[in-house]
Amino acid sequence: MAKPMQPPKMEALKRRIRDHRREKNAGEGMFVRETFCLTREEARQKAREWFDTFPKAAYWTEVESWRQIEGDRIEFTMRRLPSAD
Repeated sequence: MAKPMQPPKMEALKRRIRDHRREKNAGEGMFVRETFCLTREEARQKAREWFDTFPKAAYWTEVESWRQIEGDRIEFTMRRLPSAD
């Protein structure tokens, strides 16, 4: 008799997702990405700083992804073109 499948451990699952995203994005040299984990207010300030420094119209700047984590902290990834050329 086959054993019922066990769900993967959360840390192992997070690691596989992170590794998959890195592999997927390895060929996408077009964008510069930076991930932050800040308090809600600090996250807003950092996003404004990126949009002020790298205007959306020229650099295609955007908040690529975000999530709220414990302690009212926000983990988010900013994305932009390397230059406005």
